[in-house]
Amino acid sequence: MGEFDGLVALVTGGASGIGAAVARRLTADGARVAVLDLDVGEVPAGTVGFAADVTDDGSVRRAVDAVVDRWGRLDVLVNNAGIGAQGTVADNPDDEWLRVLDVNLLGVVRTTRAALPALRRSPAAAVVNTSSIAATAGLPQRALYSASKGAVLALTRAMAADHLGEGIRVNCVDPGTADTPWIGRLLAAAEDPAAERAALEARQPHGRLVTADEVAGAVAYLASPRSGSTAGTALAVDGGMQDLRLRPRPAG
Repeated sequence: MGEFDGLVALVTGGASGIGAAVARRLTADGARVAVLDLDVGEVPAGTVGFAADVTDDGSVRRAVDAVVDRWGRLDVLVNNAGIGAQGTVADNPDDEWLRVLDVNLLGVVRTTRAALPALRRSPAAAVVNTSSIAATAGLPQRALYSASKGAVLALTRAMAADHLGEGIRVNCVDPGTADTPWIGRLLAAAEDPAAERAALEARQPHGRLVTADEVAGAVAYLASPRSGSTAGTALAVDGGMQDLRLRPRPAG
């Protein structure tokens, strides 16, 4: 039997990247998985797509209601939808700050708020948020992104304190630089993509980018009913980037 047999999971941003890897992992482990994304034309095999925009409260509520109507329950919520941002604190105008926070932070708020009634009825309720190494380590040219993910980390701990008494565990994952479509676009836009990729790999102690499947494994652990004593935790999946102080690997 799979760890998630009989359970229903909802993954936001689940049509690509880390979200798709999470959706595949939970499906393989026995869950019935709903993918919420802007475009659900192609979702991982075995999952069901529900179109939703996490910046639109009505859209989110309709999608969550549709998931519960289809399967009669909701047990696991993975708040993974997010967008990237580059630059120092001076490089982005107010409207870009608001746009990124609307997706990365308020998207978590809206989806969790809509899911809470169903989660409160679950015997194995778990919420897992996707934060980032940027929440805990100062990275250059990531001021806006770091602020949004730092807020997700703080929100995770506050939510855990608020809802553990209701039987809802809340945790987050803090991935290091992951091999995702967003990173792929950044590399493609670089003057020397190969050199830029080598530099990103070199700053992580294990010398490579994190894979989406590695993050999915951490999400599955945190969401699993077998992890009933894990709450309010931020699980780093970063090759040691946050806590280890090794000699930097040479780029190239």
